[in-house]
Amino acid sequence: MADDLKNKTVKGVSWSFVEQVLTRGANFIIGIILARLLTPTDYGITGMIGVFIAVSQLFIDGGLSSALIRSKSPSDKDFSTVFIVNLVLSVLFYFILFFSATPIADFYEQPILKPFLRVVSLSLIISSLGSVQNTLLTIRVDFKTKSYISIITAIVSGAIGIVCAYRGLGAWSLAAQSLSATVICTLLLIVLVRWIPKTGFSKESFKQLFSFSSKLLASNIIRVLYDNAYYIVIGKKFSAASLGQYSRAGQFPTVANATVANALNRVAFPVLSQIQDDDKRLIHVYEKYIQLSCFILFPILLWMCGCAKPFILILLTEKWIDCIPLMQILCISLLLNSVTSLNLDLLYVKGRSDLALRLEIIKKIIAITILFTSMFFGLKAMCLGQVVYSFIDFSLNTFYTKKILNYGLWPQLRAMMPYLFCALAVLAEGLLFSHLFSNAWYSLLMSVIVCPLTYWLLAKLTHLYAYQEAKGLFLQKVLKRG
Repeated sequence: MADDLKNKTVKGVSWSFVEQVLTRGANFIIGIILARLLTPTDYGITGMIGVFIAVSQLFIDGGLSSALIRSKSPSDKDFSTVFIVNLVLSVLFYFILFFSATPIADFYEQPILKPFLRVVSLSLIISSLGSVQNTLLTIRVDFKTKSYISIITAIVSGAIGIVCAYRGLGAWSLAAQSLSATVICTLLLIVLVRWIPKTGFSKESFKQLFSFSSKLLASNIIRVLYDNAYYIVIGKKFSAASLGQYSRAGQFPTVANATVANALNRVAFPVLSQIQDDDKRLIHVYEKYIQLSCFILFPILLWMCGCAKPFILILLTEKWIDCIPLMQILCISLLLNSVTSLNLDLLYVKGRSDLALRLEIIKKIIAITILFTSMFFGLKAMCLGQVVYSFIDFSLNTFYTKKILNYGLWPQLRAMMPYLFCALAVLAEGLLFSHLFSNAWYSLLMSVIVCPLTYWLLAKLTHLYAYQEAKGLFLQKVLKRG
């Protein structure tokens, strides 16, 4: 059983990571091309509607997908019920957004938002048609199929966005990219998974699933509202261009963080759910996930922080120069994000979505206080506030993992510290090269060569657990091919 779980984890993480790297890599390249063709204002327009789409999507799913994943033996009746609920709610929320488009446009004083929101929100209905198929792939830990779907979706929709931008459609290029991505992904899910609802709506199934998902829904809504509150405040208090700079500053570190965090967390939840009754083993596997996350994520984020200046100047040109200090700060704010999410997974696995909800309420009261205090001191202060909150967020999460599993703040910090110390060397070298060389190309090239070598050497000398595991898996793959 242990070997089977390990093999499933390794296979799932491998394919999930491949999917995230290739998909995010494609989006990264596409994003650079679009940023060169579009303006900060175009990105600001898109950012203004993000919160409305994100919150609607949460209400539509209602945490039911997570309830299905956590369930030990979900039935056809459960899947069909979730499908029907998602579809009905997606239509309802589309009409809510359709009629809310006018007051939203008036609030931001951006007339373009009225038709823009009405078009982009069509994705809610389209995505609901493939939501259960997507959940089925997660339950099966079939991230190989997910990889194919994500990569094809990213490339095709990105190409559509670039063509639209080249033709001078501005913000509508981003709308075309987003909507086409939803259509392509949904069609591929329907074709490849081949699932159709076999029964009608079941009140009993809904009641059972919603008892877990209701608290998860509430906590997710609070989290998403906070995540998007910065877009609302910046868009209203500053300008669409400022929001575009902030959005772009966060995009690169967010892509790096999401690539690793999503690859691990999507596998961690179904895998940890299988051993939810064995606390000792649960902690052991969880600690491995922490170390693997830190091993990959810390050096990437700290390298981006150190090399932000040449990175932005080369990839996006000087029109995006104002986002450099914002990007550096946001890189630091995301260091603990993946581990914080894994902490919440432990609560969900143990069925304590009530504690997760309580945590979200407490944390977001603190977060909103930080947000509305920092907004009076400018964009940099708002980003620094996110750094402060990230450490508070992590610390509060570990309070309940300590209470439930006796695995709190200090054991988790001990597991993370060796990786942080090695990654700090990468940060120091990145900053050194950025200030030492006036030529951005030379500075970035030197950091790309030297920083990974330094990190690899330090990981080897300090015998980091995740390094040893990664090395063992690599050698195993090479020997098999040989």
